[in-house]
Amino acid sequence: MDNLTIAIAKGRIEKDIYRRLEALNMEKWIDRDSRKLIFTDEENYITYIHVKPSDVVTYVEKGVADLGIVGKDTILENENKSEVYELYDLGFGKCKFSVAGMKGKKDKYLTSENLKVATKYPVIAKNFFKSRGQKIDIIKLNGSVELGPIVGLSDVIVDLVETGNTIKANGLEVYEDLFDISARIIANRVSYKFNYDKIQKIIDLFDSTVKASDYK
Repeated sequence: MDNLTIAIAKGRIEKDIYRRLEALNMEKWIDRDSRKLIFTDEENYITYIHVKPSDVVTYVEKGVADLGIVGKDTILENENKSEVYELYDLGFGKCKFSVAGMKGKKDKYLTSENLKVATKYPVIAKNFFKSRGQKIDIIKLNGSVELGPIVGLSDVIVDLVETGNTIKANGLEVYEDLFDISARIIANRVSYKFNYDKIQKIIDLFDSTVKASDYK
């Protein structure tokens, strides 16, 4: 039997993924202290590959992985997202996509004709403001976007907000919440067609852990 390959996103949602695998007694095949990137579950015929979140969609789209577990933010930011199926909301890794800026300066956000927007997510920012018919100048940052408004690089930021503590600690406030984010399971289109039963079994297993967690 051929193994089903699952690409797991490193970073923000990684611990939650492992908790669910542990609940299913499937984590024992993964050595989290190892620097290895590929692990094989010999009982359930699953191969896990650990990749950067931004690469999960690519691995799934190209058929290297049958399934991927990644945040909705990464899916939305990937311009090839239409090439994969989004199958299931895992219900963890929850946060919001928000617009934030300096406290007390929301009026500029609402009235500016050419807003300067600092973000790690230029595709999402562009699509959101385009839907509002608002012109923006996107400034792509890879580090702490909160610095943008503080040093005058941008008027606002578009970023993930979990607790909001970093926003508040830097004198910023959320102007508007755009949409909710959580971890999702995505599938390669061809693999979903030819491995439907195996993929559905994985979905059912994860679904059992999501429902169980609701009662903790």
